[in-house]
Amino acid sequence: MLFNMMKIVYPVHKGLYLNLTNRCPCACSFCIRQKNEKFYTQDSLWLDHEPSFEEVKEALSKENLDNYSEFVFCGFGEPTEALDLLLEIARYIKSKSDKPIRINTNGLGNLINKKDITPLFEGLIDAVSISLNSSDPQVYLERVRPKFGKEAHAAMLEFASQAVKYVPNIKMTTVSTTISKEDEKKCQEICHKLGVGYRIRQLIK
Repeated sequence: MLFNMMKIVYPVHKGLYLNLTNRCPCACSFCIRQKNEKFYTQDSLWLDHEPSFEEVKEALSKENLDNYSEFVFCGFGEPTEALDLLLEIARYIKSKSDKPIRINTNGLGNLINKKDITPLFEGLIDAVSISLNSSDPQVYLERVRPKFGKEAHAAMLEFASQAVKYVPNIKMTTVSTTISKEDEKKCQEICHKLGVGYRIRQLIK
């Protein structure tokens, strides 16, 4: 079966990344997709349609899964916008490999799906990286520009507080140079209170 040549999977370091959707409820001022079509790949990550399970499975079949240390749901959109497909593909990967599965997310999946989705990750998702972006709800609103408005920051923190019940490895992240050192310290305190890790990631240009 032949499918078009969309970039559905792509390697980053030792991980294999899965690009399921371009939909995202945010328009972060620092997001690479505002300026570039590519991320660790020579091909555009813009999809001309959202892939089906069969299309993702076909893309994975062309890879030697043993070559990768982890599988990461992360592309040019928010992975939980394609929640059903994400879970279906995660189950498929688990049937083929014992390597960990991670989701890189803005943490707004509960708002997107209008329910608490974190219990669905139990036994399936091994790590979640959540974009905290700021300890201050107003700074977050200005930098992340979520369509959900002021409720987004609190919802993201609630998502993290629930995810720790079902996923063994949770980290929250901020982007270097986009917030103050004082804000970074407050973010560290939030993560400590939630019982999750904290990482400052580099700004990708």
